[in-house]
Formats: sequence, structure tokens, C-alpha cells
Amino acid sequence: MLLTIDAGNSNLSLGAYAGDRGQEAGGGAGGRLLFSARLKTDRRATKDELAIQLRQVFALHGLRAEDCGDAAIGSVVAELTSTLAQALQMLTGREPLVLAPGIKTGLNIKINNPAQLGADLIATAVAAKTLYPLPCLIIDLGTATKISAVDAQGNFLGCSIAAGVALSLEALAARTSLLPHVGLELPGRTIGADSVESIQSGAVFGTACMIDGMLARMEAELGAPAASVAATGGLAKDIVRHCAREVIFNGELALTGLREIYRKNR
Repeated sequence: MLLTIDAGNSNLSLGAYAGDRGQEAGGGAGGRLLFSARLKTDRRATKDELAIQLRQVFALHGLRAEDCGDAAIGSVVAELTSTLAQALQMLTGREPLVLAPGIKTGLNIKINNPAQLGADLIATAVAAKTLYPLPCLIIDLGTATKISAVDAQGNFLGCSIAAGVALSLEALAARTSLLPHVGLELPGRTIGADSVESIQSGAVFGTACMIDGMLARMEAELGAPAASVAATGGLAKDIVRHCAREVIFNGELALTGLREIYRKNR
């Protein structure tokens, strides 16, 4: 069993795969997803606290964390990466694979400084390259809203980054005197009749329109339509269904990418 962890600024996304313990275990490295889960990111958590949380998640799904043959981590939270790796080593008895410069990904990164590219963007791009027709545009709606471009040859060309939907809602409430804190829910219409409905309209429909516009601009720079558009992230399912474009939702895209990277390195 292989455990993959995508450590983001807001959440830790977990995915456990069967048949990834190694060739000697029989089943090879291409197992099915046993479960996926999400934990809140706590930058102050100790290795013991993280180990306890991980063990409890496994128990919730009727499994034992100690039965993991290995683990792979992709993290954009620098202060948590080492602690998370130590927690996993406590549970599995093996040092986990940590996505970092020097790790084989099979992805040709064509940006000014490839070492600056976040582990989450690498993992989702590797998964999209594996799963979908190219060129592919990848939307990640989390703490930040990111759209990445992988060309027809499988090269990672770059991305756009904007403040995420939840972050924007928090800033709007904090920096204005009269606008309330609003949950991310689908409004009844685009032309809001009150403050809550108006903010929700801007958050949901406004983000969907922004995504449509950015996709069109990226396609113009690519010089061809994208063969596929994929979306992931905690808020993606609620937003992309309102896009004019057809978008494939895959909530485990980063976890799938980490599994593919693990295969290339183990």
C-alpha cells in the first residue's frame, strides 16, 4: 500500500493506493485508490500529532497505517514538510519520497527557474499528462486559484496564480465595513438582490467567468485549442460546473501525480 500526501496551505490531502508496496509484494505499482481524505493543515503540529492523525484516518477506513509499504509527499508548506516526513517514517519504518528538485518526474519544466515550481503544480501536471489528451490546461482551486499549461509535447510551460475564492471572501469581509462574512454557496441568480447573494454571485459566477477568460487567453498563446481541461482542488467542484467550457473534475489529481512520481523513483 502506498500513501500519497499533498500538503497544501489549507489542507492535507491523503490518498492510499493498493498494490504499490513494491514488485516483491506482487501487485506491482499500479493499484486502485483505497480511500482519500482531507485534514486541516496545522503548521505547528508535531510529528507525534501528525502520526496519530494519520493512524486515525486509516482506522476510520478499516486499515492500518503501519501496513503502508511507502509514502510520497508533495508539499508547499516548507515548515511542515520535514515534520510530516518524520511522522510517516514513524508509521511505515521507511523514509518517504519527498517531491523536491532532483526527483524524477518525467515532466519537462520550461519556466525561468524550474526549482521554484511548487510541488502541487508538478504533481497535477504529471497526472494530467498521464490521464488526459494534450495540450491540457489544469485548474487548481485551493487557497490560490492556479491555471497551468502543458503543451502537446508534454512540456510544462507555466501558469497563472490569483487569490483563491475563500481567501478573497475573507479579505472582502475584513477590509470592508458593511459587507458580511459569507459562505461559498450557489446564489439564486447573477444579479444579487442582497449583500449575501451579491457576494456569492461574484465568488461563484465571477470566478467561473475568470476561468473561462483565462483559458481562452492561454489557448491563444498556445496557438491551438486545449485538447482537455482538468480541474482539481477543494473548491473546484462547486465552481467549474458553472464554466462555459467543458471541464473534467478530478479531486485526486495531485495524489495521482504523486503516485506516478513515486513509480518513477522507486
